[in-house]
Amino acid sequence: MSEEEITYKPVSALKTGTYIMIDGEPCKIVEISKSKLGKHGAAKARIVAVGVFTGQKRTIIKSTGDKIEVPIVARKEAQVLSIRGRYVELMDLETFEQFEAPVADDELLGKLQEGTMVEVWFMGGKPIITRARRTE
Repeated sequence: MSEEEITYKPVSALKTGTYIMIDGEPCKIVEISKSKLGKHGAAKARIVAVGVFTGQKRTIIKSTGDKIEVPIVARKEAQVLSIRGRYVELMDLETFEQFEAPVADDELLGKLQEGTMVEVWFMGGKPIITRARRTE
């Protein structure tokens, strides 16, 4: 993973609904609980997150003074060329480059068809389709 795909953020600044990297996987934070400062240690944060690509629930405990990897989210517009199961072949509307990306959920998969415009997020260098655009 290259440096332009991630950044670092203090654990104390994290909020529910934001994204972090756990074991090289971009994850969305679903719960954060912080413990109080102890007599001989720093305050801790227990972070529960769900993998964006795998859907796997992960829990980590970090000191609130630590920094954690945060993926940089790049958004692009693309057009659906074909659909194969949960993966969709797309064409970038700026560079006309073709690539493949998974769909975020089943409801979104049902809305897609050839020619549909979609928004693709690149997290940690990997693409995922997050929503379909309205076509007039």
